[in-house]
Amino acid sequence: MPIIDVKSEITGNVWKIVAQVGDVVEEEAPIMILESMKMEIPVTAPETGTLVEICVTEGSTCSEGAVVARLQV
Repeated sequence: MPIIDVKSEITGNVWKIVAQVGDVVEEEAPIMILESMKMEIPVTAPETGTLVEICVTEGSTCSEGAVVARLQV
């Protein structure tokens, strides 16, 4: 089963991680919420699959295009 990278579309702080490794997430389901310029932007699953890795922690900063999670589809 292929593993795909979930990337951040913005530069921001990881405000909250809402899914955990091992969770099955549906396409467009939120994995985490980033905060940037006082706005909350969800990072969603691009496809339905199992979350196999979360590459960031709450409170950390990620840049645009950074891999924030990996999903087995």
